[in-house]
Amino acid sequence: MKVASSRSSEVPKGYLAVYVGEEIKRFVIPISYLNWPSFQELLSQAEEEYGYNHPTGALIIPCIEDVFLDVTSSLDGC
Repeated sequence: MKVASSRSSEVPKGYLAVYVGEEIKRFVIPISYLNWPSFQELLSQAEEEYGYNHPTGALIIPCIEDVFLDVTSSLDGC
């Protein structure tokens, strides 16, 4: 399953919306990505940057979009 950029507010069952990059672009990713060490590193960066109580309630990953896409594309084949 490819990572999809999405403007719709609905997220299908088994997926999670995350926000990435300077322009805060929304992506919908499979929840299974949360199990992978490379994605967990991105989550650790988000925790360091924003903590667990982010005012928007959104999961924002503080990395450039290209890095996010590289990490998630490596998970697509798994």
